[in-house]
Amino acid sequence: MSLLTCKDFLHELNEYLDETTDPEIRRRVEEHISECPNCWVVHNTAQKTLKIFKGMEPQELPADVHSRLMAALEKKRAKGKPPSNPA
Repeated sequence: MSLLTCKDFLHELNEYLDETTDPEIRRRVEEHISECPNCWVVHNTAQKTLKIFKGMEPQELPADVHSRLMAALEKKRAKGKPPSNPA
């Protein structure tokens, strides 16, 4: 089997970090990380971030932040919709 590309690596990263990936894919990801400095940095940073957040208790999102977030998401969604066709 050939080496993974950086795009393949990014596609497999979540399952790799969750340790749910196929053993052969896991081996290929590890081989890619060992040979690609850029993907090593992505992997290392993601792994450290997960270690930090796994030990934290969930926090409730303040109501004002939730409202602003939902408004921003709705605005973004509305921008992506094609114009409606009045019939």
